Amino acid sequence: MNKILDRTSEQPPAQRQVAGGCKQAPGVIVPAIDLNRCEGKGDCLVVCPEDVFEIRRIDAADYQSLGVLNKFKLRVHGMHVAYTPNADACRACGLCVTACPERAITLVRAA
Repeated sequence: MNKILDRTSEQPPAQRQVAGGCKQAPGVIVPAIDLNRCEGKGDCLVVCPEDVFEIRRIDAADYQSLGVLNKFKLRVHGMHVAYTPNADACRACGLCVTACPERAITLVRAA
């Protein structure tokens, strides 16, 4: 039985089990985050076995590119969104896509 390991696990990411198995070699497919939808709840951070995500304050340039309603929504939710500093480690398991309550994550082919 596959299971998602807790983020406090002492195993390095490469040795953690991935629920459902990985579909690609690292870096072929990467997560894309729609900042118009993301509320920074961190479900992606919790489920990702490869430590691809981080939740942090939205960058000023990203914030300026949003519409008025999205800016207001972000202020209500603490100005935090998900970013993918380790996108090249993604193995396309899809757990983040399933876990995101806002449906802000899609998997795309790396450029």
